Amino acid sequence: DTVIVKSPRKSPVFLRTIVLLFGIVCGIYICTVCLRQINTVSKIKTQNLQVIESPSPDSNILAQLEARIPTLHYPKPQTFSRGECIQNPVRFFAILSMQRSGSGWFETLLNSHTNISSNGEIFSAMDRRKNISTIMQTLDRVYKLDWFNSASKNECSAAVGFKWMLNQGLIEYHKEIVEYFNYRGVSVVFLFRRNLLRRMVSLLANSHDHYAKLLNGTHKSHVHSLEEAAALSSYKPIINSTSLISDLREVEMDAVKALEYFNSTRHMVVYYEDLITNNTKLNDVQEFLGLPRKELTSRQVKIHKGPLSDFVKNWDDVIKTLNGTQYERFLQADY
Repeated sequence: DTVIVKSPRKSPVFLRTIVLLFGIVCGIYICTVCLRQINTVSKIKTQNLQVIESPSPDSNILAQLEARIPTLHYPKPQTFSRGECIQNPVRFFAILSMQRSGSGWFETLLNSHTNISSNGEIFSAMDRRKNISTIMQTLDRVYKLDWFNSASKNECSAAVGFKWMLNQGLIEYHKEIVEYFNYRGVSVVFLFRRNLLRRMVSLLANSHDHYAKLLNGTHKSHVHSLEEAAALSSYKPIINSTSLISDLREVEMDAVKALEYFNSTRHMVVYYEDLITNNTKLNDVQEFLGLPRKELTSRQVKIHKGPLSDFVKNWDDVIKTLNGTQYERFLQADY
C-alpha cells in the first residue's frame, strides 16, 4: 500500500502579512533614496544661488581664484579706528631679500600704490629680533596695523607688509616663522639679484660710504638725483679675487636655503633684473597680492648704471678669476 502524505496548506493570512512587510520595507527604502536626492539637489541650488547673488567684479575666474588663496583679514587695531574701512579686507605679505638687492627701490614702487603699506626693514633693529618671542610680537604689531611709519596707509590699506633680510633672524628661526606665516596667511615675495657680482659691488660701495660719507658728510643708501648717484659711484672698490668664487657661492646658497625653508608658504620669486627690463613683472606682483593694477613709480635713482668694468678698480683680476667658471656670465652687461 502506498501512503500519500499532503503538505498542510499555508494560511493565506501569513502570506499576505509577508507581502505587506516586504512592501513596507521597499517603500521606506525608496522614500529614503528620494529624500537624499532632494537634499542634494537643494544644496546644489543653494550654492548656485549664493554665487549668482554675489558676483565678483572681476570676470577672470582664474584671477578670482588666485586672489582668494590668501585668507582675508579684517584687522582691528588698538591704537586707532579704521573708520569706514573697518570691513575692508587686508592681505599680509613679507619681502624676503638680501642687502643691496633692490629691495629699497622695490618697496618704494609698492608704496606708490594707494592700497599697499610696506613698512620698511623693521628687523634691522636688534631688539626686535633678539629671540623668537620679540619677533612674533613685532609681526603681530605690523599685521594688526599698529605699526606706524611714513609708509602707513592706516584705514584703507588692502595689503600690509615689510621687507626682511635673510640675515636678520629669518633663517635662524625659520621653522617658527614659516608656521606663523602659514597660520596668518602671509604671502612671501622673494626678491633676489641674478648678477651677484653687481650686488657685491653695491655692497662694498655702500659700506665704504657708511664711513666716508661722500654726500656732504652724510651717508645715503639710496639717492634721488643723478648728481648724488654720480658722487657715490665715483668710488671704485677693490674686490678680493682670492675669495671671490667662494663668496659668490655662499650668497647663492643662502638664497637656495631660504627658498627651501619657505617652500611651504604661498610665495613668488622676483628678480631685480626682471623688474628693470620687464614692466609686466610689477603687474604680476600686484596680482599675487590680489590688488587692482596701478602704475607704480619710484623717485629713487640707480647708483651703478652701466658696465661693471666702470665701477671696479681691479677689474682685470676679476675677469681672470671668473673666466671659465659658472660665474663668468656676471661679467657681461645685463641691463
